[in-house]
Amino acid sequence: MTATTQPMRLTTDLSTRRFSDVRDLLPNVANPSPLVRLNRVLADHDLDTYLKLEWMNPFGSIKDRTAAFLMAGLDRDGLLDGKELVEASSGNTAIALAALASLAGTRLTTTIPDGVPDEKKITLRMLGAEVWETPDDLCPVDNPRDGAIALARALAASEGGERYAPTSQYENKDNIAAHYETTGPEIWRQTEGGVRWFVAAYGTTGTVVGAGRFLKEQDPSIQVVGVEPEPGHRLPGMKSFREASEPAILDRGVIDHSVVVSDDEAYETTRELWRQEALMVGPSTGAVVAAVRTLPTAPGDLVVAISADSGIKYTSYFEDILGEEGRPRL
Repeated sequence: MTATTQPMRLTTDLSTRRFSDVRDLLPNVANPSPLVRLNRVLADHDLDTYLKLEWMNPFGSIKDRTAAFLMAGLDRDGLLDGKELVEASSGNTAIALAALASLAGTRLTTTIPDGVPDEKKITLRMLGAEVWETPDDLCPVDNPRDGAIALARALAASEGGERYAPTSQYENKDNIAAHYETTGPEIWRQTEGGVRWFVAAYGTTGTVVGAGRFLKEQDPSIQVVGVEPEPGHRLPGMKSFREASEPAILDRGVIDHSVVVSDDEAYETTRELWRQEALMVGPSTGAVVAAVRTLPTAPGDLVVAISADSGIKYTSYFEDILGEEGRPRL
């Protein structure tokens, strides 16, 4: 190499799985998250059921998509320059926002329920986020006194609040757009248009509304299912509408069925997925697969359910449900 020769810079190339920036790993139709068939769990149901493994996204959850679109929207509207992000989250959106913020040269302040697993809080602090814990449920509620959403709004409206750019995932239509433009088209393409049922947990509702809307535009007979926990649940990221207000972006017109799942059903199904399918999923995945068992499906129907994140963020929760199981005998 001569003194004037510039070193070769390799660019992102999906065919060789080479990426010049971690953001190039974010999923889209050309680079979708995996779709994996369930071969043992639900074996007694005559269904073709697939999980969309969103925990293989670069920051570990389906919220990578949401965070990227929320930040792009702020940038589009001229609201991002020189500001810090603020968001109420049960953890996953905050983790993705914190990672993307660090790459953009800024940081995130997140308000988060104190019952969220410590694994998520530590991850956020490792990414440089400022974490404010609030005493509300496991998916932020719009509580006028002390909810995580209310606190995020208060920070943005406070003296000095001009430093913040609120991403407002519960109200921001870019949350829906993320799944209308990526998750839905990916599922349609990966199933070659054969999907008959789409199942996702209720949280901010961006996933079920955005992907569900896209799929119904391709085939109105596709059934869209939202999965809801029971009140007082221990399923972070999921929202019970019997104890918390519905997000502003929820469009009930997209939803064909709502299924309520108990913690016991969710965690037992999560255990089955780990042990029978070797899929190390989080408890919301157990909830959506448990919900599939209750659906009025027809023989041979192709079902796609969202696996929002991995179980690695919930090991402290799993220790509680395992109890003495698996511990060595002295």
